Amino acid sequence: MKPIRKLDQMVEYLKSRGEKKRIAVANAQDTNTIGALAEAVKNGFAEALMVGPKSEIESAARQQNIDPRIFQIIDIKDETEATYYARKLVKNDEADVLMKGLVGTDKFLKAVLDKKDGLLPPKAVMSYVCAIELPKYHKLLFVTDTAVLPFPDLKQKVAMLNYSVEMANKFGIEKPKVALIGASEKVSEGFPNSIDYAMISKMAERGQTKPCIADGPLDVFLACDPESVKIKGVNTPVGGDADVLLFPTLEACNSFYKGLMLFGGGELAGLIQGTEKPVVVMSRSESAKSKFYCVALSCLMSENN
Repeated sequence: MKPIRKLDQMVEYLKSRGEKKRIAVANAQDTNTIGALAEAVKNGFAEALMVGPKSEIESAARQQNIDPRIFQIIDIKDETEATYYARKLVKNDEADVLMKGLVGTDKFLKAVLDKKDGLLPPKAVMSYVCAIELPKYHKLLFVTDTAVLPFPDLKQKVAMLNYSVEMANKFGIEKPKVALIGASEKVSEGFPNSIDYAMISKMAERGQTKPCIADGPLDVFLACDPESVKIKGVNTPVGGDADVLLFPTLEACNSFYKGLMLFGGGELAGLIQGTEKPVVVMSRSESAKSKFYCVALSCLMSENN
């Protein structure tokens, strides 16, 4: 498989596969969700199982000049019941992807994390990875964790790395370069995360992680700019050509990616990681195109699941 370097290439790849993934949407009467799903259905790689109040789903679709008949609508008016029904479809292999609609994130994730019938395996780490396309970078940049883990410990950072590598693999990147991001390239007791990074780098070197080239701590320049590597004279195997950026805290990562969206002209596709099947939770601040890409990514990640 030729590496996918643009998000539109991901869409074209899915179209070429000719497979349709079933997406169960919890409380699907959300206009943003309906627009993204309609685009995925039109492109031929998704079927939408819209769970929620039928009349509201149909009305929201018509407001956007979308024919609601392109969806399979399951009429459930109660918000909680609709959320748990959508999850049940995924849990029972009647759908491939679970997607959040017009329901609070806390209530949605409660269904996902339910110990008896949820989608997170016991002892698994839940995290978040997004693929970002930037006008000034020559390929996609996978970034973690933008949304779930506030202060990841060593075990969680290793999980974040592995999830990012697995996602990069789906894009045809066999051995991605992972930059462990900090404020400096020096390991220091003043930056506890840098000590974790040194351990993770050695673990990757010894094959104790998913196959990748990992190094850190590195600042963003050393991670993504070959010229900065030459200027600083830092001997790093990432070489200013990172595929993955792993951040030490959610605050740092969330601020970084939102800055790229707002000021850098970025588009993204993001997904919760660690669950048995893909789970889509879209931010309302994301562009319509990014919302569509999130749906496409869920279909890509559900292949061979």
